[in-house]
Parts: sequence; structure tokens; C-alpha cells
Amino acid sequence: MKKIIFYILFFIALAGAAFASPVIKNNTTKLNKAKLDTATFATGCFWCAEAKFKELRGVVSVTSGFSGGHTVNPTYEEVCTGTTGHAESVNILFDSKQITFDELIEVFFIDHDPTQLNRQGNDVGTQYRSAIFYHNAAQKQKAEYYIKKVNDSHAYPKPVVTQVVPFKVFYKAEGYHQNYFSRNGSVPYCKYVIQPELEKFRKVFANKLKTRNQ
Repeated sequence: MKKIIFYILFFIALAGAAFASPVIKNNTTKLNKAKLDTATFATGCFWCAEAKFKELRGVVSVTSGFSGGHTVNPTYEEVCTGTTGHAESVNILFDSKQITFDELIEVFFIDHDPTQLNRQGNDVGTQYRSAIFYHNAAQKQKAEYYIKKVNDSHAYPKPVVTQVVPFKVFYKAEGYHQNYFSRNGSVPYCKYVIQPELEKFRKVFANKLKTRNQ
């Protein structure tokens, strides 16, 4: 696992320079304003993804929900049947002046195993597939570029199966799914599945986490 993390951090950090935006000089007021953007990812269970992404500096909000399917406004129970076509997803609103899409993709690849097809661990079904729902051409280009880099580096023993598909619509999941870990930290799934993953995440991305007053 340490080897995988090293390769992904190295190649994405190196490749990120290729997409770096030129510095544009402007007045201080405009520079201090947040530049909000959206990323939509599917990494398996959205409870786990939400708990991790919301701790990143520059992330304004993380919403758990469903994307990529054909059923209009599906319920959690419907999505769990695997018949709606949706994947459990997180919609991430972020300030691109504090954290870039490249950095979010970095987290995306380490947050889950992108080589598992239609599953993550014991969670099995198309609703647990790995996917990047791009919002514009730049996000599509970066997603495809980094997938190729990860595959070429052989960071994982198997090829990445992450779908890169256009964003169409995101349906917010029921209220009890939002901030699930924060509100249910003592339940077994949170305690024995999410908590250990979150602790590893905090060690890997210690320099990207929000401070207590953020």
C-alpha cells in the first residue's frame, strides 16, 4: 500500500506541473476572493468519501448522493438494488485557489482501489463503481491523463477501471446520509471501517488538512 501511495503522489505531483495555470497579477481584493468549482467522484461507499474529502483545506462542502444513472430522483433503497444505474457519489464544492482539481484527483486515487470493477471491498454492485463525472473538458483531460500515468507507473498490480464520464445530474441522498460519520461515529461501520481509513488518510494528507478553525 505504501508503494502505491508513493507512486500516485509522485506521478500526480509531477504531472500537475504540466497543468499549472500561469500567475495572473490582479488587485488584492480579487485575489482574495474564493474561486469555487465542483468535482463529482464515485469511490464506493459515499459515507467514507464524504468523511475524507470534507477534511481537506479548500473544500467548502461535500454532499453525498447519486450520479450516473437513469432513474429520476432515486431513493437510497432503489440505488442499492443496482437497477437505477446510479453510483454512490460525492459532489465536492471547492475553492480552486486553495486546492486544485489535480489535488482532488490525487486524493481520489488513494481514497479507494480504482482497479476493482463494480465493487469496493465487501460492497458489491455497480452502485459502488469507481467513476469521475467531469464537469468540463479540462476535468476530462486531467482525469484521463492521470489514469494513464497511474497505469503506466504500474502503481497497482491491475489496470484502473475508473469510468470517466460527463456529469449530467446529481441527486442528493436523504438527510441521514449527510455528515454520516460525524453524526454516527460510534456505530460499528463507522468505528471499524471508516475510522481506520480516515486515520490513514489524515497521515498521508496531513499537509492538506483544514486547521481546527477552518
